[in-house]
Amino acid sequence: MILKITKVNSEAILPRYAHDDDSGLDLFSMENHLLEPGKFKLIKTGIKIELPGNTEAQVRPRSGLASKYGISVLNTPGTIDEGYRGEIGIILINHSHLDFEITKGMKVAQMVIAPVLRPRIVEVSTLSDTQRGDCGFGSTGHQPD
Repeated sequence: MILKITKVNSEAILPRYAHDDDSGLDLFSMENHLLEPGKFKLIKTGIKIELPGNTEAQVRPRSGLASKYGISVLNTPGTIDEGYRGEIGIILINHSHLDFEITKGMKVAQMVIAPVLRPRIVEVSTLSDTQRGDCGFGSTGHQPD
């Protein structure tokens, strides 16, 4: 399987795995920006990709940025569709009460390549019954006495 990448910024850093068994490729900022508390910003990576057939790229937060600084990806996971050929951008948000400085070359997110299933859509009048049924939010957690 091949992930084709082209640079739209000559200084862009190609995504890479930090360890051989990582599932996410590190993505790097190509700009400097002071991200104020409660604010979000689209950060450019300087790259475009061509995904292998029947895959998507998921852009996810870095756990270290989240746990240490309250920085996350706003629309996590961000989806990059197979047919998209534009520059990869990452919407970062600052959930902390302190300014956060994004610097050029900083690891700001990770990208996971995942298979995509495209089922045939069929409208039906009923769905099969299950033990859970239509019990949703919080239905499998602890119930207060």
